Amino acid sequence: MTTKTLSLITATLLLTSPTFAKEVQLEDISVTTATKSTQNIENVTSNIEVLTASQIEERGYTTVVEAISSLPGVSFTSNGGLGGTNNLYLRGSDSRRTLVLIDGIRFNDSTSISGAPFAHLLIANIAQIEVLKGAQSGVWGADASAGVINIITKKAKEGAHGSFYGEKGSFNTNKYGFNVSTATQNYRLNISHDAIDSEGFSAQLPKGEKLDSLEDDGYENKTTSIKLGIPINATNKIDIIHTMINADAQFDGFEQPNSSDSSHTDDTFTSINYNHIDSFNELNVYAKQSKFNRTFITGFGTSAFDGSVKEFGFTSKIPYHDEDFVVWGADYKKFEHKNSLNKTYDNQGYFVTNSNTFSGLLDGKTIFTQSLRFDKHSQFDNEVTGKLGLKHQHATIEGLTTSLNYGTAYNAPTLYQLYAPATSFGPIGNETLKPETTKSFDVSINYKNLTLTYFNNEIEDIIDYTNGYNNIEGTSTIKGFEASYNTQIGEDIHVGLNYTKLDAKDKNGKTLQRRPEQSANLTLDYYGIDNLHIGVDTQYVGKRVEYTFMGDVKAQTGNYVITNLTADYQVSKHFKLYGKVVNLTDKAYQVVDGYATSPRAYYLGLKGTF
Repeated sequence: MTTKTLSLITATLLLTSPTFAKEVQLEDISVTTATKSTQNIENVTSNIEVLTASQIEERGYTTVVEAISSLPGVSFTSNGGLGGTNNLYLRGSDSRRTLVLIDGIRFNDSTSISGAPFAHLLIANIAQIEVLKGAQSGVWGADASAGVINIITKKAKEGAHGSFYGEKGSFNTNKYGFNVSTATQNYRLNISHDAIDSEGFSAQLPKGEKLDSLEDDGYENKTTSIKLGIPINATNKIDIIHTMINADAQFDGFEQPNSSDSSHTDDTFTSINYNHIDSFNELNVYAKQSKFNRTFITGFGTSAFDGSVKEFGFTSKIPYHDEDFVVWGADYKKFEHKNSLNKTYDNQGYFVTNSNTFSGLLDGKTIFTQSLRFDKHSQFDNEVTGKLGLKHQHATIEGLTTSLNYGTAYNAPTLYQLYAPATSFGPIGNETLKPETTKSFDVSINYKNLTLTYFNNEIEDIIDYTNGYNNIEGTSTIKGFEASYNTQIGEDIHVGLNYTKLDAKDKNGKTLQRRPEQSANLTLDYYGIDNLHIGVDTQYVGKRVEYTFMGDVKAQTGNYVITNLTADYQVSKHFKLYGKVVNLTDKAYQVVDGYATSPRAYYLGLKGTF
C-alpha cells in the first residue's frame, strides 16, 4: 500500500495505522519549504500538506492542478481542457497570491498578472509536492500571501535506474515519457522527458450548444528536466537543475467558440547551488533564473510576453542545543518584462528563522518557530514581514496535537500592472501602485485520524482593474474551516475524506467570485486482490458565483459532483498496467461560465521500470 496525503497534523495517523506504518515512518518524511531548510514533517509548525509520487501515480493525475485540488482548502477554475488558463485558489486566494516553485526556482511568471502558469505543469517526474498554507512572506518574501507550493522533481538513486510509460485515451490523447538516472561516487544524474498531445475539445461551450458541434482545441506539451549533482569532497557539492517547458495550446477568443487562436510557451528554469556542511553550519550559495516566453496569436494579431526573474543568494542553517536551529540568509532578485514595456525592478531581502523545541513543557513536546524578513525594493517602500508558529504534541492525551500560526505578507504589483500602456479602451498600468498586504492566522486540532482547522486572512489594498489597475482601499476577509479524516477499514480498504467551508468577502461584504462556498473530496482505495489497486475519488463543489463586468451575478457554476475511477495492475516486477475513467457519470458542468469541461473520458497506459 502507498502513502496518502500527509499534512503536518494528519501525519500522526501513521502511528495509529499499522498498514501505513509498514510503508513509511514520520522520520522518513522531510520537507524543505517551511523554513528554507530540510526538516522532518512532524517538527514543522506551519500548516503543510505533502503529495507523494505514489499517491500521484495511483490517482492517475495528469496535471499539478488536478493533484493539488484534491487537498482541503484548494479549488481551481479552468478555461477549457488541457492547456486552458488555470486559476488555483488556496484558501480562497487566487494564483497570484501563491508563490510557486519548481525545485525552489520561482515559477510565478514575471510577465503575467495571474501568477504561475499551472496549465503547463505535467506531473510524471514529480517526487513530492509541498503545499504550505498561510502567509509566508516572513520566509519567502513577495507573492506568498496565501502560501507556497514547492514542486520537487525526482533525483537520482544509487546505481543505474530507468522507467518509461505510454498512455492513450479519449480525444486522441497520447502521453509518453521516460526517466533515467545514475549515481556514483563522482556524480548523480537524472534526466526525464514527458510529453502529451491531445486533439482536445472546444475550450468554450456556450449555453445550448453541444460539445461535438464545436471545433476542437488541441494541446501539446514537452517537458524535459536535468538534475546533476557533483560531489567535490565529503563536505562540499554542487547541484545543477535545468527544466524546459515547451507547450502549444489552442483556445477560443472571447465569445468565439470556433476561433483559431493559439499560444506558444517556451519557459526554462535553471539553478546552480553550492552546498557546504561542517560541524558549525550547513551553507547553500545559489544562483537561479526563470525565463518566460509566451506568444499569443489571435484575430487581433500577435502578442509576445518575454521576461525573467534572476535570483542570487545564500542560506546558512546553524543547529544549537539538541533540536534547536537558526536559518539566516539574504537574496537578490531582478524582475524583467521585455517587449514594449522593457522595464525592470529589483528586490534585496534579508531573513532569519529560529526554531526551538521544548520537551516536558505542558507535559508534552512544544515547537516554537519565529521568522522575520526585511525587503528593500527599487520600486516600492520597504517591507518588513514575519511569522510565528507554535505546535504542541500532548503527552497526557495520546494522539492529540494542536498548532497555531500567525503571519504577515505582501504581494507586489507586476511590471505589467505598473507600466502597461493605455489603449483605446482606457488606461492599464499605474506607476503609483503599492503592494497588497495580508495578515493570516490559523489554528488546528488533530486527534488521531481527524483534523480540524480554522483560518482567517485579511487582505488590504487589493490590486484590481478599475479603469486601469488600482489599489482598492479597504479590507477583504477570507476565512473558513477545513476538516479531514483518514481511516482504515480492515486491511484492504483506505478511506480519505476532507471538507472545506469558505467565506470570502470583499471590503463591502460581497462574495468573491469563483470560490466555492463548500467543497469536499472522498477517496476510496481497495487493495484486497493481489497486485491490483482500485481507487475511486469523488469531488463535490458547492455554490459558486460569477459576475459580469458590471458586477452583477452572471452565473452559478457550482453544485455538482464528479467521480473518477482509477485502477492499476502489477503485471510483473517491471511492468504495470493502469487505467482511468474521468467523469464516470458523464456529468455536464462548468467551472467557468461558458467554458467546457471534460465529458466521460477513458485512458489506458503501461509503465515499465528497469
